Amino acid sequence: MENKNKIKSFTDLIAWQKAHQLVLKVYKIVSNFPKEEIYGLFSQLKRAFISVSSNLAEGFSRKTDKDKIQFYYIALCSLTEVQNLILIAYDLKFIDKKVFNDLANSTIEISKLILIV
Repeated sequence: MENKNKIKSFTDLIAWQKAHQLVLKVYKIVSNFPKEEIYGLFSQLKRAFISVSSNLAEGFSRKTDKDKIQFYYIALCSLTEVQNLILIAYDLKFIDKKVFNDLANSTIEISKLILIV
């Protein structure tokens, strides 16, 4: 009997799905940042968010558990960077408290999912 819930692609990982959704949301949010931040916080935030989902995807394709864990750990570290960057964005008043809380809660949820991948 075939297991219909078997993960066949990185896109089946719930952690990746949530991280991908967050990337799309952040792209919309940072488009409202001041233009002078396009090469600063704006760019850094996008790269850090993309790093989370990209490392989950790459880790999924690795053959050994050691390699998989390494990439999942890098994704977790990138998520910590994201948490720092959204705090900076909040402190600089580029995002309001509601957006900050939404992003922060999403990063916490994703970090818990990465730990069980």
